[in-house]
Amino acid sequence: MSEFESSKGDRSEVALEPVYISGSIQPYGILLALSEPELLVLQVSANVQECFKVTPQELLNHSLEMLLDAATIAEIRQELESLSPNGSSKLSLRIESRDRAFDGTVYRAESVLILELELAQPEIRHFQIHSRTKNAIAQLRQVSDLTEFLQAAAVEIHRMTDFDRVMVYQFDADGAGAVVAEVKRDNLPAYLGLHYPATDIPAPIRELYRQGLVRYIPDLSARSIELIPRDNPQTQKPLDLQLSILRSVDSCCVEYHHNMNVAAILVIALIQGEKLWGLISCHHQTPKLLAYEIRQSCELLGQLIASELANKVNTEELNYLMKLRSLSSEFVSSISQMDDLRQALINPVERLLDLVNAQGAAVCLNDEITLIGTTPSLQQVHALLQWTDAFIPAIPLPKNALFHTNALPKRYSGAETFKESASGLLLLQISKVPHYTILWFRPEVLQTVNWAGDPSSSFSVAADGGVTLCPRQSFEQWQEIVRSTSLPWKTGELENALDLRNAIVGIVLKKADELAKVNQELESSIQELDSFAYAASHDLKEPLRGIHNYSNLLLKGYSEVLDDTGRARLQTLIRLTRRMESLINALLRFSRLGQTEIRLQLTDLNQVVSQVLEDLPINRPELQAQIRIPRPLPTINCDTVLIQEVLVNLISNAVKYNDKPDQWVEIGFVEKPRNPALGNKKPTSSPRSPLPTTYVFYVRDNGIGIRERHLNSVFRLFKRLHEQHLYGGGTGAGLTIAKKIIERHRGQIWVESEYGKGSTFFFTLEES
Repeated sequence: MSEFESSKGDRSEVALEPVYISGSIQPYGILLALSEPELLVLQVSANVQECFKVTPQELLNHSLEMLLDAATIAEIRQELESLSPNGSSKLSLRIESRDRAFDGTVYRAESVLILELELAQPEIRHFQIHSRTKNAIAQLRQVSDLTEFLQAAAVEIHRMTDFDRVMVYQFDADGAGAVVAEVKRDNLPAYLGLHYPATDIPAPIRELYRQGLVRYIPDLSARSIELIPRDNPQTQKPLDLQLSILRSVDSCCVEYHHNMNVAAILVIALIQGEKLWGLISCHHQTPKLLAYEIRQSCELLGQLIASELANKVNTEELNYLMKLRSLSSEFVSSISQMDDLRQALINPVERLLDLVNAQGAAVCLNDEITLIGTTPSLQQVHALLQWTDAFIPAIPLPKNALFHTNALPKRYSGAETFKESASGLLLLQISKVPHYTILWFRPEVLQTVNWAGDPSSSFSVAADGGVTLCPRQSFEQWQEIVRSTSLPWKTGELENALDLRNAIVGIVLKKADELAKVNQELESSIQELDSFAYAASHDLKEPLRGIHNYSNLLLKGYSEVLDDTGRARLQTLIRLTRRMESLINALLRFSRLGQTEIRLQLTDLNQVVSQVLEDLPINRPELQAQIRIPRPLPTINCDTVLIQEVLVNLISNAVKYNDKPDQWVEIGFVEKPRNPALGNKKPTSSPRSPLPTTYVFYVRDNGIGIRERHLNSVFRLFKRLHEQHLYGGGTGAGLTIAKKIIERHRGQIWVESEYGKGSTFFFTLEES
């Protein structure tokens, strides 16, 4: 399609010598390199004598006045004031001097001013070119459909230039391209729909076109004209001809186009934003001299076509985009009404898949993965997630929120085993913490690509592994079956995925804000309830103490008057008041546990147990049991006061609920959890603990035991398994409080028991 220079290197990134460092030009014009501000001639093309009666040697280091009159030079100097000093722009000039007319282009390159001149063609009628250009613009603006617009563009350029073939060539993301519109002579083979590999127009050449280059070669067989001297005297390097219209043609480019039976070309770059969208490529089978004014009009049309690309859309594509936007709107509205995010995403299944036109998806919310539609296995999805975590660069969201490919097996070798279901992948990262990700899958679709000749013939591989670009010999249609790829993801589908992410993040933030308000209100309510509980307990305890004291006074003062029934009733009343006060105290302690701050500190459990055992006879002097501690207890991180209360409850219960003549209580620990609910997972040890081992503590006795049907209810508040007067009474709140304390330590507590033989209470602490 255009020119390149051959070089050795890797096939995907072939190293290219700069084509603009050629040291020569085409013969249809002359080139002069001038110093500023003197306008002395530093370099000149060897053909200058064909336009001016002066040799290159006579002209070098002399003023431009040897060629042009003073008035013309003054006009040139005036025009130079509007020329960009950084060398990124060009000026077009009409120069008439000494009965000669030239079309000129002037620009800066490195440290010199470059002037290119072509003899003007007197037969050109400027008003006709202007009228033709105006009509072409009007015709193009009437077309809205993209495909029709590109075809109309090819038609208008063909009318302007009368080249044998005019094509519109569009690049893909990898630099390869395809002919998307074509106008040609009837006897020429069609190139419409054919694909061309990226090596036909390598990256350095595409970069030149991205800068807005218009390339015109009227005769590919014409000999090149050398610059004299070859190097720029000011830099001692070859002249930079990046912006040159006259720059000579590489021999590889000549051979490439001769193989297509092309003798002349005109190429116009189509720039959309700062991206090279494609080219308008014109071919002629014989040398063709095109007037400067016509080429300028074609360049103007090219700029208009490029600017209109964003406004022209395929009607079918537009309808599809509208459908996608409607689906996205309905989806976002639906999930905003639901509290369960996973259920909102996967029900109904079709909605999540239709959002991006996928056949399968995996919704990954932390460690929970839900597969819907046609997908790889759960194990394969786990492996894929590990690969994406390592593969996708760790850049901040949302830039890194979206990764997509329609050739996953080419990027991830493990995908070859499930390419039938997931050759295409669209990954949406909603958040990193928590780890919320959605993966959409597309199956393998075998695609037939029509190439303009075998694409592998555009390079040759040497024995040493080196790769050399070379012109292809054939451009006849060559078909390739492309495997391990899916249909590509469209822009609208990618936008829908990002919209879904933004919606989920917004909904989660809104829910978090609502939850924060609820928590604030709940905290206020708890504080009010706490104040009420203290006030109520005070108001209840005072009359209870009064009843208790008054009953004692009656028993002592009127014992002789009261009969046995009266004394028994007063004693019952005293016990009831004592029990009610104990219940009130237990309720207060239980309610305060949820608000009590856990104060972790290194605690020697041996000292805690000693204190509990020392206090136990004071509280219950009638209870006696042998205490066994098989080995010293460890030092752990915990709230000392709260854990002491747990041990008081467990040890006192072990002593109290024992009817054996030889009572014993064993206090110890093991290093493996025995709770089936924990499985093989041990609670995480705290980095602050001097011991890395996780412990399971226990209090074991040989008491009355617990029936199996009661094992799940012993931790319920005020749940007693015996009548009040048996085993020393109690409120039934001790184990509930112990469980609450253990849970505040992010641990677990459970019991194992055999009725009539004894019980063992186990507990773990996350910080142990």
